[in-house]
Amino acid sequence: MPLVMVSLAGCASVSGFSPLGEQISASLPNDETGLRRYSEELGRRYDANPADRQTVLIYAAVLRKLGQTAQAVALLQREAASNPEDLDVLGAYGKALADVGRYQEAAEVLSRAHTPERPNWSILSAQGSVADRLGDHAQAQGFYEAALKIMPDEASVLSNLGLSYALSRDLERAEDTSRRAAQLPQADMRVRQNYALILALRGKFSEAEDIARRDLRPEEAAQNIAEIRASIAQSDTWKALRQAQKDNAPRVNLSTSPRRPTSATPTPPALRKGL
Repeated sequence: MPLVMVSLAGCASVSGFSPLGEQISASLPNDETGLRRYSEELGRRYDANPADRQTVLIYAAVLRKLGQTAQAVALLQREAASNPEDLDVLGAYGKALADVGRYQEAAEVLSRAHTPERPNWSILSAQGSVADRLGDHAQAQGFYEAALKIMPDEASVLSNLGLSYALSRDLERAEDTSRRAAQLPQADMRVRQNYALILALRGKFSEAEDIARRDLRPEEAAQNIAEIRASIAQSDTWKALRQAQKDNAPRVNLSTSPRRPTSATPTPPALRKGL
C-alpha cells in the first residue's frame, strides 16, 4: 500500500445541522461485500424510480466509494439538471466531478452548494481541495481556514490544510498542522498517513515510519518511507508530492462494475479519486 497524500471530507454535524450527503457517507458499509450488495439493491431502487432524490444520492455515494466515479457523475448530473438549487445534490455532484479530474467544473458547482447564510464546512474543505489541485494554494488555505471557523479542530480539515502548506513548500507549518490533526481523537488512518508523509519530506524518516506503522504492517510502512526517501534523492520531491495528492480515501476495487447507470456523453477517465 503506497503512502499517499489524501484530501478528506469530514462527517460531523454543526449545531445540529449535518448535510444529507455527510449523513449518507457516515452510514455506508465499509466492507466490499456490504457495498456490493447495497449497490445492487440501490440499482433496483433506481430502476424502479429514477426520480427518487434520496436513492440517487445514496446510490451515487456508494458508486463513489466503489470507485465507479464516472457513473456517479452521470447519475448526479441528471439529478442536478432536475434540481439545480438542491444544495445536497450540488455538493455531491461537485465532489464527484473532482473525483474524475474535472476541477474547474467542480469548483463552479461547489461554489453553489452552500450559501453565506448557511455555510457548510465540508463543502468549504472540498473547495479547498479543488483549489489545491488547481494550484491556487493561497485560496485553498482560505477555504480550509473558513471551514475551521465552523468546525474547530476537525481532523480532516486540518489534515487538508497541512497538505496545502506542504504543496506551497511551507513544510514547517505543514508538520505542525498535520501533527495537530493526527493527535485529535477522531483522526483516522488517512490523517496519520498524511502526517507520516510530511515527516518524511522533512527528512524525519524514523518518526515517519513509526507513525506509518500504527496502521500498516511493518514491511509496508518501511516500503512507503523508502519510496519517499528515493523520490527526495532524485530531486522529484515536489513532483511526487503533487502526484500523491491524487488519492482521497481508500476505495474498494472490484473486478466488475455496477450495471447501471451510463452517461449519455463520453465518460471522462477517472483521473483522481474524490473528496
